Amino acid sequence: MIPMNERARLLTGLAPSRTADPALADLAARTGTRLERELADLRALLDLSGTPETRPHEGHDMPGMVGLDTLRKAEKAKGERFERILTEGLRAHLAQTGKPCASERTSGGSEEAKALAATIAGSAVRELDRLTATSRP
Repeated sequence: MIPMNERARLLTGLAPSRTADPALADLAARTGTRLERELADLRALLDLSGTPETRPHEGHDMPGMVGLDTLRKAEKAKGERFERILTEGLRAHLAQTGKPCASERTSGGSEEAKALAATIAGSAVRELDRLTATSRP
């Protein structure tokens, strides 16, 4: 989840200067704040477990991850074009988030990790609902 959240956070960080839609800008800001909290929680859990942050997927675009190509396009876009990139990227990220969280909750060995997975999954569902209500069809 750490690499996925880092990439999604980079995308949400572009929103203030690239979207003219106040509701979407607010959603991106709230999502970015949530992603930062989750990153802190995920890293704290890694520290607690003694697991190093080795980044085995560095440079890979995993399902649901905001791709580097998407970020490059988003950095050059404004207005509706950026908003489309933002909503598509967040929608994919939030939909995919449930999968590793479900796996952790089913197969994980740490109660702390299972609890964090449940929290992250619930937040992703709520954010996806807000995104659906906020974004244009």
